Amino acid sequence: MSDSAARPGLSACIIAMNEEDRIGDCLASLAFCDEVVVVDSHSSDRTRELAAGAGAKVIERDWPGHVAQKEFAIRAAEFDWVLCVDADERISPELRAEIEALRSRGFPDRSGWTMPRLCSYLGRWIRHGNWYPDRQLRLFDRRRGRWGGNDPHDKVELEGDVGRLAGDLIHHPYRNFSDHLRTIDVYTTTMAQGMYDRGKRTGIFSIVFNPTWKFLRFYVLKMSFLDGWRGLLLAYLAAHYTRLKYAKLLVLQRAGG
Repeated sequence: MSDSAARPGLSACIIAMNEEDRIGDCLASLAFCDEVVVVDSHSSDRTRELAAGAGAKVIERDWPGHVAQKEFAIRAAEFDWVLCVDADERISPELRAEIEALRSRGFPDRSGWTMPRLCSYLGRWIRHGNWYPDRQLRLFDRRRGRWGGNDPHDKVELEGDVGRLAGDLIHHPYRNFSDHLRTIDVYTTTMAQGMYDRGKRTGIFSIVFNPTWKFLRFYVLKMSFLDGWRGLLLAYLAAHYTRLKYAKLLVLQRAGG
């Protein structure tokens, strides 16, 4: 069998909305893939035009939630092996080399691979806390996997063995501090509504003590203090996220949804 026959195709899958300032670098890092699929949720900027100009297959679709949109993207791909990234992520050269080596050997012996995700925050790489290595399962065979989890925190559910890659998935999650605060507000609203819909209820204990444990785990046990003032800020915001999530759930249950 020739090398080209043994080498499976690889589709990169991205979901996006209003990402014109970030989509270009993301797509450039995926140039080695055989196909790039961008599912766009009615961007009001030039996201779709930039993606199409870079050669991506662009699909415009209403927003059904993170899990459903990512699942749609992998089913819209041409190839069974998929590499899922967000518009604010990039494949590092080291990670690309590992993926290309696996592809040349037919993605042997595994249903998928995890990769460490390295995040930039306020001008510095964060290497402690819950932010690193923060392994992500993003390269997998869609015949044996699907997107699951609860919005906005999606995850891949996979049958079979999973391997581990060493190269970093580069992540630029927030444009600035205000963007981080806005994201926390949006995500905790989604989380609280999902928890309420699934029948979960809360009380004073969760609002008071869960954030405290979150902070201590992030800052002390996960050694976020080694990231300096940014580590302190991230630990505080992780606790704030937890507190806000349960506070919003409490409001929902007291108001009857």
